[in-house]
Amino acid sequence: MITPEYCRTMARYNAWQNTGLREMVKEMSKDDLYQDRGAFFGSIMGTLNHLLWGDHLWISRFDGGEGPDMTIPESTEATPTPAVWAAERFRIDARITLWAESVSAIDLVGDFKWYSGAMKRDFEKPFALCVVQLFNHQTHHRGQVHAMLTAAGQKPNDTDLPFMPEDN
Repeated sequence: MITPEYCRTMARYNAWQNTGLREMVKEMSKDDLYQDRGAFFGSIMGTLNHLLWGDHLWISRFDGGEGPDMTIPESTEATPTPAVWAAERFRIDARITLWAESVSAIDLVGDFKWYSGAMKRDFEKPFALCVVQLFNHQTHHRGQVHAMLTAAGQKPNDTDLPFMPEDN
């Protein structure tokens, strides 16, 4: 289904996109960042926080490290300020990249078991599908953030994979 190179490419893409978001968010007003824009997680910061929470949750499942200590409803408040979000975003992106750089083809084979606090039950799914979920979730919510940023008068960076810088 996927390869280690897919994981590395998507981890690079994630870090590239989030670098652009960190730069943009630090220049925006609190009102613009926290205004409810009708998205599923409300505001730009609510959605960015939820995305950070989801990445933290999935990477903790993959690398066995610490995970978030909150639930989905609390995820919109994962960080108290844009500056704290930016620092935590950088840390989680590095963790995803480190995991992706170490994954092998055999690691992506077989089933993956975890307990979902949101669904209150155990799951077992193909590991490769779970990895795709990590990256798909990122792209989905960053798309929402992109739309909200554009509506707020910002000009987000390009999001097309073929235009990702080679040195990122």
